Amino acid sequence: MEKIDNGRVENVGGGGGVCSSETANGGEDVYSCKESDASSADHLVIMVHGILGSASDWKFAAEQFVRILPDKVFVHCSEKNMAKLTLDGVDVMGERLTEEVLEVIKRKPHMRKISFVAHSVGGLVARYAIGRLYRPPSKGNPEDLSTNSCEEESMPTIAGLEPINFITVATPHLGSRGNKQVPFLFGVPAFEKVAGLFIHWIFRRTGRHLFLTDNVEGKPPLLKCLVEDDGDCLFMSALRAFKRRVAYSNVGYDHIVGWRTSSIRRNNELPKWEDSLNEKYPHVVYEEHCKACDGEQCDSVLVEDDVLDEIEEELVTRLSRVSWEKVDVSFHSSRMRFAAHSVIQVKYHYMHTEGADVIQHMIDHFLL
Repeated sequence: MEKIDNGRVENVGGGGGVCSSETANGGEDVYSCKESDASSADHLVIMVHGILGSASDWKFAAEQFVRILPDKVFVHCSEKNMAKLTLDGVDVMGERLTEEVLEVIKRKPHMRKISFVAHSVGGLVARYAIGRLYRPPSKGNPEDLSTNSCEEESMPTIAGLEPINFITVATPHLGSRGNKQVPFLFGVPAFEKVAGLFIHWIFRRTGRHLFLTDNVEGKPPLLKCLVEDDGDCLFMSALRAFKRRVAYSNVGYDHIVGWRTSSIRRNNELPKWEDSLNEKYPHVVYEEHCKACDGEQCDSVLVEDDVLDEIEEELVTRLSRVSWEKVDVSFHSSRMRFAAHSVIQVKYHYMHTEGADVIQHMIDHFLL
């Protein structure tokens, strides 16, 4: 590792390898060591960590992205919400991420495309941020519709850039309060109810948001707002603007985020899976391309349980109004299977290397 005055340069694997430099705002940018590659890359990839995490959580994935796509992507690992700042709430973290993305774009004005890759609660933070960064299509001048500039302006943007991929990894899209949504509670209703009452003592506002107990002063829970276009925050329009939306999920051994909430499915929609679909991706056990449903197709299923189930059903229904690629992952035969929540991200390469094929799958299907 070579130290320099204005940051850190790290060479991984010799010539044509990967460089990373800490930026002035505390984040971490990762790009090819070749100046020509760094200058030609026009696709900004924002990687967002989960609760109590840091930019280094995505270090392995970021380096793989720029190693394989050296002249295509510029990766920024977010660090505006590190450690205990992740307890401040999804909305507060989302505002910080919004500012961070704008700062990166200001430093890199040649960026033309943008994608997000987010782990765990970071997926919810990213969904909030894109709602703040979304700009609807510009009507433009009807007389100039034939020009390329007006054609670009007529498209919706995220922070002025073309939205390409929105990828979440083990993200609790439906919250954590439903039955078996937090697997380490063993699906015992009494445990789950108690957790909902006391979660804010540990995870503060973020815990309230995840367990949907933030409906104060007549306002709906934040996760319900994230499936709507609410005032200046067009959350669903922003999500719809991306060419691809992908949800990677652990089918088991993830003790933090359950399969149903991370894959945006109802219980009866959870698929039967086989050990492996492809030798290249031994831990990818099921893939599904879910088309957007609207009208009667998206009508909520009648739920006869409590209000909580009704909220979860509403979240599933609204999120299903956009298409999703769902990639189900299993580490059931891995030595680190009980750490599946971190393995799927390869949080620590020396421990979680078995998740490398998931990152490879992500890169191989990345549209540029």
